[in-house]
Amino acid sequence: MVNVHANIITKEFGSYLRKHIAACLRLLDEGATVPFISRYRKEATGGMDEVTVYNIKKRHEALFEIEKRKEYILQVIREQNALTAEMESRIEETLDPVVLEDIFLPYKPKRNTRAQAARALGLEPLAKMIMSQSSESSPEIMAMKFVKGDVKDTSEALSGASDIIAEWVSESEKARSIVRSRYQRSATISSKVVSGKETEGAKYQNYFSFSEPLRTCNSHRYLAIRRAEEEGILKVSISIDDDEMMDRLNRMFVRSTASAAVAGVVKAAVKDGYRRLMRPSIENEIAGVTKEKSDDGAIQMFANNVHQLLMSPPLGRKRVLAIDPGYRTGCKVVALDEQGNLLCHDVVYPTPPANDFVGAGDTLCYMVDRYRIDAIAVGTGTGGRETERFLRDVVFPRRVQIYMVNEQGASIYSASDVAREEFPNEDVTVRGAVSIGRRLLDPLAELVKIDPKSIGVGQYQHDVNQNRLKESLDHVVESCVNSVGINVNTASRQLLSYVSGIGPTLAANIVKYRAENGPFATRSELMNVPRMGDKAFQQCAGFLRIPDSKNPLDNTAVHPERYALVEQMAMDVNADVERLTRDRNLLHKIELDKYITKETGLPTLTDIILELEKPGRDPREAVEETVYDDNVRKIGDLHIGQELSGKVNNITAFGVFVDLGMKENGLIHISQLSDKYVSSPSELVSIGQRIKVKVIDIDVARGRIALTIKGVSQS
Repeated sequence: MVNVHANIITKEFGSYLRKHIAACLRLLDEGATVPFISRYRKEATGGMDEVTVYNIKKRHEALFEIEKRKEYILQVIREQNALTAEMESRIEETLDPVVLEDIFLPYKPKRNTRAQAARALGLEPLAKMIMSQSSESSPEIMAMKFVKGDVKDTSEALSGASDIIAEWVSESEKARSIVRSRYQRSATISSKVVSGKETEGAKYQNYFSFSEPLRTCNSHRYLAIRRAEEEGILKVSISIDDDEMMDRLNRMFVRSTASAAVAGVVKAAVKDGYRRLMRPSIENEIAGVTKEKSDDGAIQMFANNVHQLLMSPPLGRKRVLAIDPGYRTGCKVVALDEQGNLLCHDVVYPTPPANDFVGAGDTLCYMVDRYRIDAIAVGTGTGGRETERFLRDVVFPRRVQIYMVNEQGASIYSASDVAREEFPNEDVTVRGAVSIGRRLLDPLAELVKIDPKSIGVGQYQHDVNQNRLKESLDHVVESCVNSVGINVNTASRQLLSYVSGIGPTLAANIVKYRAENGPFATRSELMNVPRMGDKAFQQCAGFLRIPDSKNPLDNTAVHPERYALVEQMAMDVNADVERLTRDRNLLHKIELDKYITKETGLPTLTDIILELEKPGRDPREAVEETVYDDNVRKIGDLHIGQELSGKVNNITAFGVFVDLGMKENGLIHISQLSDKYVSSPSELVSIGQRIKVKVIDIDVARGRIALTIKGVSQS
């Protein structure tokens, strides 16, 4: 099957040689992961990046599903003794699921239909006589000899025959193709509000009387309309010009030589087959295809946002004071060490109604001094900005940096099994504050513990296909985790489970082994972990880091299978491996061409040199403080034309939401991102990016702020 799929995928992808596609497929079938293949098998795949390998994997899986469907279809048709050599050849050759289902439709097992009931009455021969349109007899005369048993008169006989003809029309592959093409080219999607639902569905008022060509209806509009339909707010339809379609189908099925009476029966059956059977079927199919495309757009947007959020800059090995702000119940404060371990917790009340500035200041100063705090993380929830302003007025006993941290999903984490496992003796408020602090230390390590749908980015993620969304997000998390590399001695079970080749069970075994035996001293020690076989070790070792290992290569992305090669390089320049990681000039003296073999080419050798230049490097940038305008505390403080600093905290298909340091986010509509055409906001901005914006409209009553970056200097 690999060879067959390699031929197909090579034609479809076009930019890679067949041998590279085939090699990639073989590696996948052998259990290699996408990160491993793209990082450590570049020679075999012709240097495919992770996106390409993932797309090949998805197409490989889709082709397997098509093959399984073909086997079923062939079996069903064969059991009906209806399979011809030509039909079998068409089924085996087609790669289009739609064409495959159209071929299968006449033979597909059905529930009781009007046509089947008519066949049971023996009326199929009459339907064939009428459909042949060659008899000069009237339909009633043709129907006379079928009036018997349960068929009481010619009217019932003709009705049953018409039902059979209608089904033939609806199952005609050519007719379905014609109708489908018309829907694809010129269908209109329309929606109307359900009477009495105007107030309940006010947020959907743009679609109360809406009509647009389906091909121009973008992802977020379509998903919004369908959500409103599911909530019972809108009635939605997808339609084409029925009269024009009927003329086309009549020309196809009604012969010019037929008598007027026979032609009339056939036309009525064609109309019934189209309106009762084919049109609803094609409309549902087109709606499904449009939903799938809309899902793809929303899932891709969400996946991009999650990727950017997970790859947010980490603060690094610093001690953090994390504050989950609040009003009446106060601000929960936790102190964390460099690894994110909880040192202590307390509650302070610097916000209304208590406004205990002195007491809160004294407590925080004590904690900063006692635990040698380097930075303070403040959650962006209720009271966050007030707490941040209070902190900037406090004179701390040592220099601390203050960061606002998006706390979306922290409450989900605090009540989760993961949080209870980590902090069985602490309440949810402490756990939530810890999550905020750990997000500052390392967003990736902390956010993998939370369902990505709960971390506050994306659009319509609850409306799209949940299986496909989960699959896409799992891939994104896996990609981020493996591109960064994980310290095996500090990583949580959740983080380890996303490392190439590990998974939940092996991750739990690693954590258990670490707890019982102490930190791993070398990568090779991983082989002592229960269920860590040769294959799993091959897939995961290069992505796990051991900073304090005696072998400096254990803290790099150099795979253990290349250790001997690096040691040979060191010997050839009269040095040891440790010196190679410290002396860039020595590295540049290495002549890579000397080490090229069939298995190890220039791409791998280049990667090795880059790793030796910066052992243990983190591809993420350094974290930055966001400075907001202190004169802007609420929406009423804004005025049109005002320029502000903010931080991008969500990207959607229609625009960008910006945190301005107040309760309400501002929106930069896609049209306000550039004077040039922009197909997606992600082309210009990213999650967490600091930008300068200008206010162009304010709706205080609805809490809406319209922004632009056109003409605003970003320097």
